[in-house]
Amino acid sequence: MKELNRMMLLCATSMAAIACNAAGMDENLSKITLPPGFSISIYAENLQNPRQLALGDQGTVFAGSEAAGNVYAVEDNNSDYIADGIYIIDQKLNRPTGVEFKFGSLYVAALDRILRYDDVEPNVNQPPAPDVVTAGLPDQAHHGNRVLRFGPDGLLYVSIGAPCNVCVEAGFAQIRRMEADGSGEEVYVSGVRNSVGLAFSPGTGHLWFTDNGRDLLGDDIPADELNEVTQPGQDFGFPFCHQGDLLDAEFGQGKSCSDFTPPAVKLSAHAAALGLTFYTGQMFPPDYTGALIIARHGSWNRSKKIGYDLAVVRFDAGGKPLAPEVFASGWLQGEQEWGRPNDVMQLADGSLLVSDDMANVIYRISYAAH
Repeated sequence: MKELNRMMLLCATSMAAIACNAAGMDENLSKITLPPGFSISIYAENLQNPRQLALGDQGTVFAGSEAAGNVYAVEDNNSDYIADGIYIIDQKLNRPTGVEFKFGSLYVAALDRILRYDDVEPNVNQPPAPDVVTAGLPDQAHHGNRVLRFGPDGLLYVSIGAPCNVCVEAGFAQIRRMEADGSGEEVYVSGVRNSVGLAFSPGTGHLWFTDNGRDLLGDDIPADELNEVTQPGQDFGFPFCHQGDLLDAEFGQGKSCSDFTPPAVKLSAHAAALGLTFYTGQMFPPDYTGALIIARHGSWNRSKKIGYDLAVVRFDAGGKPLAPEVFASGWLQGEQEWGRPNDVMQLADGSLLVSDDMANVIYRISYAAH
């Protein structure tokens, strides 16, 4: 009974008026630039500002949202990679941006709590009421978009952004972890201004995460960061040191950047690097195997906009990350954006899904050699 009429929902969303015209969306998709052999299509459209993605055991795609307050389930029952069922699992939540699926249950991170929906995948049309995993997360909305990931240790990791542009506030600028039932919550790493993307390396098991740099220092500093956690308790510098080598004029006095863990890779300043995933599929060419694909949401605070794209970070033979390269672009045309990539997730066939919380769709990127 909660199944959505895709076009009705999309056309009712003023942010996505352009997508109410199918020809308009086709025209926009034609603007996307990808490497040879790659193609992009619409996997699902009737979602209001879809954010983090998660994949169920039976292939259901789950998506959180921000202002919409909805949690979605997307089904592709005939395996044609076009959604034929979209359901609201829950609604009127406070920024339920983060989703993760594990142990047969859907975990949802809203602003101040984590919820769990048991046995939800077979019951998307009549979803269960949630159990509260924890209600102890901070309730400040600034940088309050949570993301969730289970690590190879079976623990649940959640980001806690700083409630400001730059400040010192106890209990913030962290990534925390806990048992699946919410017990044993602890600070895993600190000095993390605003991470909206977590991914675990399939090789080392290390957590890699994006972090958005502070504002109001100009167009080109500080860099967004791609970070690797090599041991619990690391401090990545915020608000004292930015991008690994730039002391903050106010909070950095008496500090040294050498006291903190530097980023593994500097990313473009203000491009808003968000969701990321390690590519482990067989569909893409071999040079993508093990690479990180990163969604860059796009700048709002720069004299010339950047981002609005997907980047790829490959690794050398020794496991060192290389400089990022643009993988997919075209959501920004001149100084006008029509879409904002938010998260990336791999499907079982090796294709990638990309959420877009401005165009209100989920894309699928696939590859076929010519």
